[in-house]
Amino acid sequence: MKSIGEQHIAEPGLVVLDITGGDEDTVRAVMAALEERWATSGVGSVRRDSGEPAVRARVYANVLRPGREAP
Repeated sequence: MKSIGEQHIAEPGLVVLDITGGDEDTVRAVMAALEERWATSGVGSVRRDSGEPAVRARVYANVLRPGREAP
């Protein structure tokens, strides 16, 4: 994954979360749950590195702003 620069977390409350899980469904479920709690960049792409057992994703979030309400 690309390095995290200052512009990604320039304001209080902004975070970058790197999520690692055993399968794509699990990682997507975590990203969706975070989206309900905080304002996030949304469910993004999930990647698998060759030879690695896990999948990874990155989410940008503002923990000071609420996410969308669950249906």
